[in-house]
Amino acid sequence: MSDEEHHFESSDAGASKTYPQQAGNIRKGGYIVIKGRPCKVVEVSTSKTGKHGHAKCHFVAIDIFTSKKLEDIVPSSHNCDVPHVNRTDYQLIDISEDGFVSLLTDNGSTKDDLKLPTDEALLTQLKAGFEEGKDIVVSVMSAMGEEQMCALKEVAPK
Repeated sequence: MSDEEHHFESSDAGASKTYPQQAGNIRKGGYIVIKGRPCKVVEVSTSKTGKHGHAKCHFVAIDIFTSKKLEDIVPSSHNCDVPHVNRTDYQLIDISEDGFVSLLTDNGSTKDDLKLPTDEALLTQLKAGFEEGKDIVVSVMSAMGEEQMCALKEVAPK
């Protein structure tokens, strides 16, 4: 045996951004990756098998970050990528001048790398609530390395 020391570099837990799932098993309300974007499925229709082939699934889905409508047709026996989608709640601490928000995580540290939401209604509600000094909890949706605020709720002061 050699007495050499081995040094391994590591950066993350190695968790994949997506996992495979058979196209025929993806349902309305589920998630799918279309053209490299994480999407929520709004409609699924399945065609019958043809003379030579597979039944096909036609997916209509909406990008969870940009709200764009995307479509894809996949043979039902083939695998599709499904994104790992997480939703986390944080308490709002501050809104900075440059369009970023400061959030308080569960473990007490701050998260300062999140931009203000692009959704006008959500943005107006967020700024109004913050200016009135209300306690606001924001829901942050994350998938495939992207994060965005998707909802907020006001918490009654204790």
